[in-house]
This record gives sequence, C-alpha cells and structure tokens, in this order.
Amino acid sequence: MSGPAVRVRTRKDLRSERRRRPPRCLDHLIAAPLWPMHGANLGTLLRTCDAVGACLAVPRFPWVPEALERGNTLRRPACVHWVGDPLRWLERRREAGRHVMGVELAEEAVRLADLPMARRPTIAVLGHEREGIPPEALGLLDAVVEIPMIGTGASLNVAVAGSLVLYKLAGFA
Repeated sequence: MSGPAVRVRTRKDLRSERRRRPPRCLDHLIAAPLWPMHGANLGTLLRTCDAVGACLAVPRFPWVPEALERGNTLRRPACVHWVGDPLRWLERRREAGRHVMGVELAEEAVRLADLPMARRPTIAVLGHEREGIPPEALGLLDAVVEIPMIGTGASLNVAVAGSLVLYKLAGFA
C-alpha cells in the first residue's frame, strides 16, 4: 500500500504563481520592529513581509540599512518605511485610523491561535527582544497578541515572532 503521491512544485511552477514585481506599498499590513536588538533578524523579517504582502517599518538607526541588506535575500526592493521617532510615528498612525497591535506578553492579550485576519490597516508592533515594547509605547496599542510558549525561554526572536503574527494577520495561517 502506498501513500498519496507528493508532487513537488518546480521553480517554474512557483515563478508562474508569484508576482513579477514587488507590490507597491499597500499600507494594509506593517511589521514594526521599532526597538530592534539584532540586525540579522531585520532582513529575515523583511523576507516574511515580502511573502505576505506587508511592509516593514524600522527606526533610522545607523546600523539598520546594513542589517537589512545582510539578512535580505530578495532580488527586488521591498517596502520599507523609515521611522524617526517610534512613539510619534505610532501616534500618527493611530490618529490616521490604523489598528496598532503589539506582540507582547500581557493581560488581556489575544492568543496567536485566536488572532483573526486583519480586516483593516494594521501595524504589528514588535519590541526589543530582551525588554519588550517600552512602557511609554504600551498606551498607544489598541490590542496585544501573545505567542504561547511552553519552553524555558521568555520570548522568540523578532523575526520569528513577527513572522508568526504576520502570517495570521495576512490570513495564511
């Protein structure tokens, strides 16, 4: 008795299904690691943004452009929003009607498994990998999502956490 036949898709198959050019900024889903700690994670998160049709918002730290370049394997440019003051940027997005969601361990947080697809423009705010989202930014969040963990670690790296949340918000998971 044999199992079902598995057909691996070829590069040609994949190319025919994907966009030939990166989409213009849709401003619908934005991953915002506004207090990054490790540079390589930013390029990895940028690749996830490309995969789900999201943008990436990053602070204008001197090391961020090189970090994006190092971790990014995309052949074409992706949508990156450069942020001066993270708190002011979040305030302005909220005033413009964006749904601002933090990825953080907090009371009243939505479990990742229960997170619905984003039905309106949404920003997924990712904090510092050790410190989380700064206390002064918590008041700017409309909601919080948490990623349950049973291991001994307190958090995932920003690329992994952001990727999990983006796939749910994009409706792929």
